[in-house]
Amino acid sequence: MALRRTFRMSVFPLLVIVAACVPQDGAPKAANTVPPAPAQQSIAAAVPPAAATKITTDLTAPRSSIGTATYRCGNNGMIAIQNLGTSLRVVGSDGATEEFAASPANQSSRYQAATHDAIVIDGREALLMKKGSTPQTCKR
Repeated sequence: MALRRTFRMSVFPLLVIVAACVPQDGAPKAANTVPPAPAQQSIAAAVPPAAATKITTDLTAPRSSIGTATYRCGNNGMIAIQNLGTSLRVVGSDGATEEFAASPANQSSRYQAATHDAIVIDGREALLMKKGSTPQTCKR
């Protein structure tokens, strides 16, 4: 008997709270009653819904966009890295160009050249490893 009364006393307040949250006329309550800023309204009116584009990012696919970034490598100068999708083209401060292929082919951070040189891209840093010399950390 005491268990039933405890159950009724604990469930009844919950039902009252839920009933208070549900609108009585069946219309949903507005979550945000503040109207959008005028600048947002004019932009939304200027772009029709059919012209909106959806951006999807797939981190498992190799990069397909071509872009160039410049890195500073301490006192040894700078390098420019051009992303060619599944490979990189690295131009040194002396103008020498070297091609690096993704190693393994399905990723976009480790690259190796035919000369056994390698480069690892990690965010804004690039670790450049040349055969016979100390690895260099280059920063954007």
